[in-house]
Amino acid sequence: MNTPTAAPTSTPAPRRRAIARIRFHITREQQTAELYEQLLGVIEGISPRVEALPADWSAYVDLAGALRYWDRDIDGLLALIRLRLLALYGVTSSAGAGPTRSLAAMAAALTPPGAVTTVHDTPYEIAAFLRPRRVGELPGIGPKTAQTLTRYGISTVGDIADTPPATLQRILGTTAARQAQALAHGTDHRPVVPAAPAKSLSAGHRFDHDELDTDRHQRTVLALVEDLGTRLRSTGEITEALTLTVTYTDRTQTTRTRTLPEATAHTPTLTTTARDLLHALGLQRARVRALSLRAERLRSDDSAVHQLTFDDRDEKLHRLEAALDRARARYGSSIAGAASAHRHPSKPHSADTDAGLRARGTPERATERSTQANVGRVACGTTPSVRSTA
Repeated sequence: MNTPTAAPTSTPAPRRRAIARIRFHITREQQTAELYEQLLGVIEGISPRVEALPADWSAYVDLAGALRYWDRDIDGLLALIRLRLLALYGVTSSAGAGPTRSLAAMAAALTPPGAVTTVHDTPYEIAAFLRPRRVGELPGIGPKTAQTLTRYGISTVGDIADTPPATLQRILGTTAARQAQALAHGTDHRPVVPAAPAKSLSAGHRFDHDELDTDRHQRTVLALVEDLGTRLRSTGEITEALTLTVTYTDRTQTTRTRTLPEATAHTPTLTTTARDLLHALGLQRARVRALSLRAERLRSDDSAVHQLTFDDRDEKLHRLEAALDRARARYGSSIAGAASAHRHPSKPHSADTDAGLRARGTPERATERSTQANVGRVACGTTPSVRSTA
């Protein structure tokens, strides 16, 4: 009697990965939530696996399943997407593609508007693309970390890949070293996660030239915090996290996100978190072209939970903040705010200047007392008369 034998089993081939990062190149005046949703809809018409990145007007798309459906290679699909974006909405786009998210992001950062950079899924092409890149181009490596690695003679992604793991861990720490070395070898298992863009609010500033002054960086971030805080309170919303994005002169970006201790629209709390984000980046000697700050995971302030304390200082700060909001609404956003955020760069600020103003009854000092008195009247619900003099 013949015993039936089981058919030999074959190991299925690993699923081919094809991920693209698509950037939309439009002016700030054209950027609306409605247009962004429409652009995402064009991409979803090619592949449903789209992850929105509204902060910098881009999106990830997983094209692996669409390759067979459309019977095109990855370059053909990206050409189709770019053509539809341009034909339907007049939007120029660029794209970077590769077998992983990190490769797609790095390729997209190098690609000018209207072009595509593709890293094909072969060991040779992945190594040829990655190894010559500067360490700062690797996702997760900011300017401060890049400077540290350069001091040890590690200046390219290829150097990171070739450095013994134990040596790299002593420089960066265990977790950061393992992540950097995996990305340097082209290993990144993070998937594209389809999700609706989270509700957010952002403010940004673009410098007229490459800005190396860290004091200017800090003043700009503080001004962005004040803008976000005022807008959040005016719409009755609170935020759970802040994201700081730094754009450098070569168009590369560094993004850091930090969750707030509690959801809030309170400017001092937002300021503390924003300062921590900025200091953690270590932008000394960095050529910065733009800074943007985004409040994420917004919700109604009706759901706010505030830590109760026996100190009434925080409550006084909230009352003062409300008074300043009323002053800004009546007289304009420049009527009041943190001095460090609004200091004029062409007028140096020094202790000697302050001492001179205090010692002399100058018109500048009188103007300051007048402004404080006006804000105090707003806080009390009264409105001062405003008179212009020649």
